[in-house]
Amino acid sequence: MLSSPADNKTMDLIDLIERVGIDYHFEEEIEQILGQEYGNIGSGGNNYKDDDNLQTVALRFRLLRQHGCNVSSDIFKRFKSDEGDEFKQEIVSDLEGLLSLYEAGYLRTQGESILDEAVDFTKPHLAAAAAAAAAAEDSTLAERIAHALKWPHRKGMKRVEHLFFISIYEKTQGHDEGLLKLAKLTFNVVQHLYQKELRVLTKWWIELDLPKRTSYARDKLVEVYFWAMGCLWEPKYSLARYCFTRVTTIGSVYDDTYDAYGTIEELEDFTAAIHRWDTSMQGIEPKMKIIFEAITDSYDAIHETTTEEFGRSYCWDYGKSALKYVVSLYLEEARWLDKGYVPSLEEYRRVSSVSTLYQWLAFAAFCGMGESAPKEVFDWLFTEPKLFVASSEHCRLVDDVESHEFEQDRGHAPSSVECYMQQYGVSRKEAIDVLNDLVEENWKIINGELLNPPAHVPKEILLIFLGFAQIMEVLYADGDGYTNSKTTTKDMLIALLVTPFNV
Repeated sequence: MLSSPADNKTMDLIDLIERVGIDYHFEEEIEQILGQEYGNIGSGGNNYKDDDNLQTVALRFRLLRQHGCNVSSDIFKRFKSDEGDEFKQEIVSDLEGLLSLYEAGYLRTQGESILDEAVDFTKPHLAAAAAAAAAAEDSTLAERIAHALKWPHRKGMKRVEHLFFISIYEKTQGHDEGLLKLAKLTFNVVQHLYQKELRVLTKWWIELDLPKRTSYARDKLVEVYFWAMGCLWEPKYSLARYCFTRVTTIGSVYDDTYDAYGTIEELEDFTAAIHRWDTSMQGIEPKMKIIFEAITDSYDAIHETTTEEFGRSYCWDYGKSALKYVVSLYLEEARWLDKGYVPSLEEYRRVSSVSTLYQWLAFAAFCGMGESAPKEVFDWLFTEPKLFVASSEHCRLVDDVESHEFEQDRGHAPSSVECYMQQYGVSRKEAIDVLNDLVEENWKIINGELLNPPAHVPKEILLIFLGFAQIMEVLYADGDGYTNSKTTTKDMLIALLVTPFNV
C-alpha cells in the first residue's frame, strides 16, 4: 500500500491513513518513508525546494512536522509576493492548496511569522469558500473546510477526527473500498475494546460509590474516559487508559473538594495530613477521609497490576508526590478565595496553570505504559518540563475563557480573566482576547518542544501532552463540555463509544 521513496500520491495516502485512524497498522512503514523524505530534503536530494504546488508543499511540511521532523517554514516564501510582504492572491483560487496551507500553519512555533501570516491569510478565504461550496451543494468540500475552521487537524482529537474523515472519505468519489472497509472495521474493533474497558471501570466506580458518599462531587467517569481516549487512543494503551481513568476520576473529586466543599480550615488540615501521609486521617473531615482512602486504594491496585505486568515497584512513590504537589496548589487557590484575593496574572499563571491535574494525569498514564515509561520518564515529569507547563497552561486558559462566569457564580477562586481585568483595568472581552493569544502561544511552545524532544523521553510519552491540548480544544469548543457534558459532548460520546459503522 505504501511505497518508498515517497511521491505525492504516497504523501496523500499517508495523510488519509492517519486521518481515518488506521495508521497504527502501518507505523513502521510511515516512519521509514517520512524519515527518508526528511533526509532527502536536508540533503537537497528530491527537488522539494523547486516544487511550486502549494497543496503538495504544505502537506509534506505538515506530515513531517507532525512526525517530529523540524523542516523549515521558509519553504512557503515562494508563495509570497515578490516584495515578500504578503501571500500571492493567485493561491486563493486553489482551495485544496489553501486548505493545506491553513492546516500547515497550525504546526507553527514561536517566532515563525510566516506561519502566523499563513493562518491569518487563509482563514477568511476558507470561510468564504465554505459558504460558496455549501450554496453550490458541494457538501464534502464545505464540510471539510467547516471542520478545519473549527478544529484544524493539529488541534483535533484523534478519535473525533477518525470519525469525521471516515464519513467524508465514504462520500468522496473514487474512494478505495478496501481502505474504507479497513477504516470502518478498525474503528469498530477499537470501539468494542473501549466498551469492554468501560464496563470494567463502571463496575469499579459503582462499587466505590464515591459520588453518593461525598454528595458534592461531579460524577464524571465517562467524561474522564473520554480524556483517556483522547491522549491514549490506540489499542495497546488499554492498561494506561485504565490507570488514567481510575486516578483522574478520583482526582476530579479532589478538585471539587477544594473548589466547592471544604472550609479553609478543613482544607489546611487535609493538605497537611496528605503531606505527612497520615493514613489514619485522624481528625480529618469524614468525606475528605473517604477520598483519601479512594486514591490510596487505587494506587494499591495500580501498584499490584504494574508490578505483575512490568516488574516495577516505584509507581506508588510518584503517586504520593503527584498528590502532594496538586493539593498544595489547590490549597493556595482556596486561600485566595478565602481572603478575597485576586492575584496578578503572573502569580496566577505560576500556581493555577500547573494545578490542572496534568502531572497527576500523566503519572497515571505512565504507570500503564510499560517499557515506554521507565523511571527516568517519571523523574522528567516531576521537573516540570516546558512541554508539561505549556500543555497545562493551555488547559487552564481554555477552561477559564469558556467557564469563568459559571465558576464565579458558584464561588470559585478568581480565574485568569478576573486577574487580567483587575490588573490592567480592561473589559472582559479585552482580557479574553489577550488570553486567547496566550493559548496560541502555548500551542507554539508545544509544537516547538515536540520538534526538539529530550533524548531520553520516548515520542509516545511526549504525545500525551499534545493529546491533552487537543482534548481541550474539542471539549471546550462550544463552552465547558466537561462540566456540561449533556450538550455536544454527549453526542460525541455516543458516536465514539456506542454507534459502530455499518460495514
